[in-house]
Amino acid sequence: MEQLDIDFLFVIGNRKQKSQFIAALSEYDAHICHVIYGKGSVRSNEILKSFGLVHEQNKVIIISIIKNSNTDALIDMFNNKFSFCQPNTGIAFTIPVEKMKY
Repeated sequence: MEQLDIDFLFVIGNRKQKSQFIAALSEYDAHICHVIYGKGSVRSNEILKSFGLVHEQNKVIIISIIKNSNTDALIDMFNNKFSFCQPNTGIAFTIPVEKMKY
C-alpha cells in the first residue's frame, strides 16, 4: 500500500471566527471541513464580568483534510493571522494519515 500525502488538521478557536477560519483554510486547499460546536471549560469571574472582559466560552472545532506539503504554512498562518501562538486564542495541530483502509 502506498504512502498517503495527507494530514488531518484540527482547529479549535472562538466560534465567532468560524467563517474567517474556513475562508483561510480554503486558501490552502483544505478539503472536507467538518465543523463541531463546543463550549470551553474556563469560567470568568465576577470582577472580569464587571469590566466587560468575559472569556469566550463558545468554541468551534474544525476538522479538515490537507496536503502534508501545506501543513507548516497552515500552522504558521494560524499563529500569525489569528495569534494562535498567544494564550487563550486557539490551537491548530495536525495528525498524519499514513494509510487508510476502506
